[in-house]
Amino acid sequence: MIIDDNHYDVILVGSGAGGGSLLASLTSAGHSVLLLERGGALPESDQNLAEADLFRKERYHPAEKWFGTDGDPFSPQMVHAIGGNTKIWGGVLERMREQEFSGVKLQEGLTPDWELRYADLAPWYEQAEKLYHVHGVAGADPTAPAREGPYTAAPRPVELFLIELRAALERQGLHPYDLPLSWSDSAVDPTGDAELFGVNPGRAYPRVTVKENARVVQLHVNPSGQEVRGVEVDIAGQRWLFRGHQVVLAAGAIGTPEILLRSATEHHARGLANGSDQVGRNLMKPQLTTILQLAAAPNSGRYPRSHGITDFYWGDKNVDFPLGSIQSGGGVLQDALFAESPPVLSLVAKLLPDFGIEQLASRSITWWAISAVRPDPHNRVLLRGNQLQVHYTPNNREAHDRLVYRWIDCLKAVEADPLTLVTKAAPTHPRGEAPLSVIGGASGTCRMGSDPATSVVNLEGRCHEVHNLWIVDASALPSCPSVGIGLTVIANALRIGEVLKASL
Repeated sequence: MIIDDNHYDVILVGSGAGGGSLLASLTSAGHSVLLLERGGALPESDQNLAEADLFRKERYHPAEKWFGTDGDPFSPQMVHAIGGNTKIWGGVLERMREQEFSGVKLQEGLTPDWELRYADLAPWYEQAEKLYHVHGVAGADPTAPAREGPYTAAPRPVELFLIELRAALERQGLHPYDLPLSWSDSAVDPTGDAELFGVNPGRAYPRVTVKENARVVQLHVNPSGQEVRGVEVDIAGQRWLFRGHQVVLAAGAIGTPEILLRSATEHHARGLANGSDQVGRNLMKPQLTTILQLAAAPNSGRYPRSHGITDFYWGDKNVDFPLGSIQSGGGVLQDALFAESPPVLSLVAKLLPDFGIEQLASRSITWWAISAVRPDPHNRVLLRGNQLQVHYTPNNREAHDRLVYRWIDCLKAVEADPLTLVTKAAPTHPRGEAPLSVIGGASGTCRMGSDPATSVVNLEGRCHEVHNLWIVDASALPSCPSVGIGLTVIANALRIGEVLKASL
C-alpha cells in the first residue's frame, strides 16, 4: 500500500450533484481538498448523445452487476465519471414544495418530517440556481414555493411544435410552465452539470487535487471508532491510503452506503456509522412512467425537456391525496432515461436499422409521469459477499397509476380538439415504467435526522457516530418528492458546506 504524504483539509468522495457542488464551495474558501472520483472524464461523444445508437449500446452502464429483489443480476444505469449522474440528468432543477419538508399525506401514508423547513433551504436553493445557471420563469409553476427573485436567465427558445402543444394543453384548462433547466454556453455540451459548474472551477485552485479512476475501498478509523484516519483507494490496481481532517461521502444513494457497509469494524459491526441500522435502508426511487403521444409531423428527436404540469400535484377532482407531476420528455434520441425504459421502441430497437429508429423517434412526443414514494426500511442496499444486492418494492402505486391514466385522458382531450394540429389521435398511448436499473434519482439510504437511533447523519450532515465523517448526497434525504431531487441535493450540499468550513 502507498501512503500519501499529504494531509488534506477535506477528502471528498464523489463528484456528482452533491460532491461537485461542495467542491465549488470549499475551494472558494481556500481549503486543501482531495477529490476522489471512481471514474474519469466522460468522452465528449458520450455527453448529450443524440443518436439512435443510444438504444443499442449500454453506454451508461458500468462494468458491474448488482443483484435485484428477485436475486437475479442486473446492470444499473449510472455514470462513474467526473460529474456523476448529472452527466445524463436532463438538467431539470426544481425546488421541493414547502409542505414536503414537514411531511405530506400520500395515498398510502405520511412522509417523514425533515426537521428542516423550506425557509432553511430557500437561500441555498437560490445559490444553487445561480451556480448551475438555471433558466426559468419565477411564479410560472402554480405549485412552486415562494422565492426572493427571478431566475438567473429566461428559458431558452423551444421548437415551434412544442409552443403549439403548450397552447393545446392550455385550451384544456391545464397550466403548463417552462421547466427550470440548467444550461451552459457550450455548443458541444449545452446541459449544465456538476463537472461544468462544480469540478472544473475547483480544478483552477492550486490546493485542489483530483484523482480520477479512484475507487474507495474502505474507510479506516481510529481505535475508538469515532474518527476516520484514512481512506483506502484502489487506483489502477494499486492500493493507496489518503489522510484528511474531514471526510465527506458524496458517492450517491447506492455508493455511499456501500462504502460504509464495507468499512465495518469491531466498533461498527454492521457497517461504519451504522449503530442505528439505517445505513442502506429506506431506499427511494421516484415512480417514473414514460407515455408516448403520436406527433402529426416529424420532429428532430433532438431537443431538451421543455414543459412541466403540476395540476395534479396535490390531487384532482376525484381524490384529495397527491398524484405527482408531469414533464415533457424532450427528444427521444437524447433521453438516456427513456432509452432505458422505452415502450414499444424497446421491443424493436435491436431489430431496426438506425433509420427505422430515427423514423419512430421523429413521430414521438414523450411525457414523464413522476410520483413520490415513502421510505420503507425493507427497501435497502446490502452486501452479498463482495457484490451489492438491492431489495426494492415500489409503493404509492395507486396514486401513480391514477396520475398516468389522468394524463392519458388529457392527451386524448388534446387530440380530440380540432384546433390541435401538432398531434394525432392514436388507439393507444404506449407507456413504460422505469426499471430497477434506473438508479440516478434514488435517495434515502443514509437519512438525516436529530435522533441517532433513527438516522445516520445529523441535520448538518455529520455522522452521529463518527465526528469527522459527513454525507452530502441524495442518500441523506428523508423523503422523495414528486419533482427531481437534483436541486435539493445541490442546495443541501451548499448548506452543509458552510458548517463544514466552520469546522476546518
